[in-house]
Amino acid sequence: MTESTSTFQNKKAVNSRIKRMRVSNVIARNILFLFAIITILTTIGIIASLLKDSIGFFSNVSITDFLFGRKWTPLFSEPSFGVLPLVMGTLIITLVSAVISIPIGLLTAIYLSEYANKRVRKIIKPILEVLAGIPSIVFGYFALTVITPLIKTFLPQTEIFNALSASIAVGIMTIPLVSSLSEDALRAVPDSLRQGALALGSTKMETSLKVVVPAAISGISASFVLAISRAIGETMIVTIAAGARPNLTFNPLESVQTMTSFIVQASQGDNPHGTVGYYSLFAVGLLLFLITLGLNILSHHMVEKYRKEY
Repeated sequence: MTESTSTFQNKKAVNSRIKRMRVSNVIARNILFLFAIITILTTIGIIASLLKDSIGFFSNVSITDFLFGRKWTPLFSEPSFGVLPLVMGTLIITLVSAVISIPIGLLTAIYLSEYANKRVRKIIKPILEVLAGIPSIVFGYFALTVITPLIKTFLPQTEIFNALSASIAVGIMTIPLVSSLSEDALRAVPDSLRQGALALGSTKMETSLKVVVPAAISGISASFVLAISRAIGETMIVTIAAGARPNLTFNPLESVQTMTSFIVQASQGDNPHGTVGYYSLFAVGLLLFLITLGLNILSHHMVEKYRKEY
């Protein structure tokens, strides 16, 4: 009788525990679902806000004039709303910074993944993480007070505010992004591939460049696209170091204005609310959003296309 009662109590305790686990799982699932919904609704709200206020702009300015116009003067008495100077400024900053960050970041990742021992990795990794944690405004003043005077030493015609110094600072800032993500992708490659290549007579360099890097190309290419997206969206460095002159030029030694730095300038109250100049802020924001969205879709496509499962 006593044993039967004990068995019944054990079954009851087990059933009670299973019931509590089910309830806690349902609560956790609903909470996570709620946060996912909040994230989606926030994104939808941002897009709706951009579209709503952009309509006020495009009801006064044609899309053709906006996309292909070569003069951007929204604050003048006779304003022009050709966004090409802002797009060109953004393009120069992005391309030059990518030329700096992508090769340095990738070579750093290869060294950390394939050559560095644990002790060296423990020293270099925290330094890169510190570099990634420096506020962008610090990079901006570094570009203005250190990089620009250095450039003027060799190229005296360089303007005080110029695209080159801002690009170099953005490139330095995005190196940790490329190196960290690329290293993760390289370290995910199975050692059996390395051992197989070495067993066939390949050198360490040949194994790294012809076996490991191609095997991790999906993660590496994604890091490149993310670094480019980060450069396009950078605000403080370009606002401080690149200047605020919409300038349709290919010369990186001249002052330029990017889309993000214009948004900063326009949001400081120079444009009265309800004017076309005010709504241009949202039109530029919408264009910037579409560009970064396109790059993110490209990144996702590249990851899916070149991903290899071992």
